[in-house]
Amino acid sequence: MAAHTATSFTDKVLVSDEVAEFSPEVIDEMKAHVAKYPAERSRSALIPLLFVVQRERGGWLDNPGVNFLAKFLNLEVTDVWETATFYSMFNLRPVGRHHIQICKTLSCKIMGEPEITDHICTKLGIHPGETTEDGKFTVTMVECLGSCGTAPMMQIGFDYHEDLTTEKVDKILEACK
Repeated sequence: MAAHTATSFTDKVLVSDEVAEFSPEVIDEMKAHVAKYPAERSRSALIPLLFVVQRERGGWLDNPGVNFLAKFLNLEVTDVWETATFYSMFNLRPVGRHHIQICKTLSCKIMGEPEITDHICTKLGIHPGETTEDGKFTVTMVECLGSCGTAPMMQIGFDYHEDLTTEKVDKILEACK
């Protein structure tokens, strides 16, 4: 059924000494983020840099990418992992090309999230936390995405989809293919 099954965020991270390499353009982009902060506060650029590394490493943070950031910012590797594992916006495992994050908190649940989640999972043939065999879709249940007034909602990539119905979901999924 699923090509990748996500496991708990508390699983141990496999550590290696490998350090990722990035193109000069990506390095320049990273330097531009760091330049926004005082020199003694370069750590403040960590979150935007994690987004860059996640984008460049195929949609998730791997150990070589984290090792690069630790060296780039002169931090301990554990400092980078502490931030990466705290926020749900960073993926610690490979995800599908379309990462569907469904809000599971109270407003969305009351307004129909369980039906929407069941519909999406049935349509894709996977469960929350799984990725389709073809690697196109991953479904993840997340905490509040801050759109309670337009519940139920989901996020795909950086795009919010609100006031969801099964019909609306079908159109959104079709547009993703």
